[in-house]
Amino acid sequence: MGSEAGIVRKPRFLGLHGFRTSGAILKTQIETKWPKSVLEKIDIVYPDAPFPAQGKSDVEGIFDPPYYEWFQFNKEFTTYTNFDECLAYIEDIIIKQGPFDGLLGFSQGAILSGGLPGLQAKGMALTKVPQIKNLIIIGGAKFKNVTVAENAYSSPIHCPSLHFLGENDFLKPYGLELLESCVDPVVIHHPKGHTIPRFDESGLKMMLSFLERIEKDILSEQEKDVCYKEEENVVEA
Repeated sequence: MGSEAGIVRKPRFLGLHGFRTSGAILKTQIETKWPKSVLEKIDIVYPDAPFPAQGKSDVEGIFDPPYYEWFQFNKEFTTYTNFDECLAYIEDIIIKQGPFDGLLGFSQGAILSGGLPGLQAKGMALTKVPQIKNLIIIGGAKFKNVTVAENAYSSPIHCPSLHFLGENDFLKPYGLELLESCVDPVVIHHPKGHTIPRFDESGLKMMLSFLERIEKDILSEQEKDVCYKEEENVVEA
């Protein structure tokens, strides 16, 4: 049992990219900013959002197209279009490419990641897949659509969460609001704006500690599975 349960797989996250970018862009942003000591401890799947960008991308000229968006919204961010289709699309990815140990999101992807546990708990999203276990939120905020927000944040977000807050990020005040809905969040502060940040020494320790805790949970689950299989074999014998 020891050898079979002792090989711990890496924590596996579904990475949700920012508005009018792509999975490939998020992958590049993370793999060029985060050190090997972090990257070797996490597996991230980087899908593209379901809808081609319906306007100019802020990363045009920095990253090559194509660009995608998860859903559309009005200027006040209060009315959403194709939101249900977006939720169904994410659920389908989890069904086909999961299971995952958590969600990692940046910008629009972070808003989705931070709101999905509450929507799932209310039976409004991801009803066909396992409960979301962990969150990594980079440049996040709360949903502003009243109906969606009422469902997403009516109860505290209990799953462990790690939040990156940029001192010069225009979303920082809204990222702080999201923290208020989370139970015991871990917060990494950085001096940059709305971006995937590099780690300072303190942030790196927090990130590695967060991933190590997930690894322990995975090992515990693996050991339970091995014990269950051994019990089945005894019964069959």
